[in-house]
Amino acid sequence: MLPSPLSLLPQCIGFSPSIVGLGALSSLGHDVESHFHAISAGTTGIHPLSGLLGNGSPHAETPGAWITPRELLTNRKWSPASMAALHVAREAVSSAGWKEAELQDAALIVGTSRGNAAGWLAPWPGRRPFKLMAASNTIHSEPATAISIELGILGPNHVVASGCSAGLDALGLAKLLLDSGQVKRALVVAVDLPLVPVLLDNYASSGLLGISSPTNPFSTSTNGFTPAEGAAAIALSSVENGKTAITHFANNSDGTDPVGVPVDGGRTHLLIESAIRSGGEPAAICPHATGTKIQARAERTILGEIAGKGTTLHLLKPLLGHTVGASGLLESAILLRFMRESKLPPNLPGTLGAAGMDAPEEARTCSGPVFKLAHGMGGHNALAVFEQTP
Repeated sequence: MLPSPLSLLPQCIGFSPSIVGLGALSSLGHDVESHFHAISAGTTGIHPLSGLLGNGSPHAETPGAWITPRELLTNRKWSPASMAALHVAREAVSSAGWKEAELQDAALIVGTSRGNAAGWLAPWPGRRPFKLMAASNTIHSEPATAISIELGILGPNHVVASGCSAGLDALGLAKLLLDSGQVKRALVVAVDLPLVPVLLDNYASSGLLGISSPTNPFSTSTNGFTPAEGAAAIALSSVENGKTAITHFANNSDGTDPVGVPVDGGRTHLLIESAIRSGGEPAAICPHATGTKIQARAERTILGEIAGKGTTLHLLKPLLGHTVGASGLLESAILLRFMRESKLPPNLPGTLGAAGMDAPEEARTCSGPVFKLAHGMGGHNALAVFEQTP
């Protein structure tokens, strides 16, 4: 007699996927350990963009954060974004201990907002130029293609481009694939290199760019976000044990404006309420907290609905800058690295809390679910919940 279809599903159904590998790349360093030590020491990678673009740039005084050395992202075949994605993918795979057999059938999900703008819309120093419409260096999916080819990942392959929420949404899609039993392993990668003059020009004209550093996202004088380069990777497994797991993910849309964020926080509270019902009150929250006034207003309202229960806030953009589509996954990777030590990352000294929640300047003990929020333009909201495994 043939087994029932349900009996063919792996035993992991209903089991939260384990985090078994991490990778990180930003102005704070080339690996997860560099980020862990830099943030523990209160180091910020934010500096005036004159250090990257020169004093003649109209953005010379604008604060930003970039990856060095630039040669790390330079290649004749792959775009700078693909090189950053490959760098973190290799780190996560190495830390997971995955070999060819484990990689071949794994899922690969890449999140990005600006794709291959760097090296396409603007020249990349030391790299041969590409024609405006030359494939594959001008498409969002090239980082996923590069990882698939270079690492031999042949399973489900997806690219998520939901703006600043792309990295966290990619993680949620990976959880869905693992929970459904379609794959046993998944590699999630996010990358954005937004420090391209044409992009900076457009950010500036929108009034979104910050003019002071470091950012203090919940200050009444907050004036915009700090653009930054970054990439991250997270390896997940339903058959291997890690010290942390993703226990919940959901996203939704406010459906009110193509660009703006509802002042009342929109439908984010529904995500939070659902997560609390399924796993309890958060011990800590890492909000999106970009530094724009509209984001600050919305998140103060969101956080006010769960204030007064001992939840602490952990803001990472004052240290990293806003890495756009990579931000949700990069900040998740940092949270997860601290959670390996049963800790939560310290805030940059002087960072303000919101809605009565504390933003501690020292590392705190992790004692429950950790919520990570991300938002994309147009009212796209996402929430991931991480917990330490027994």
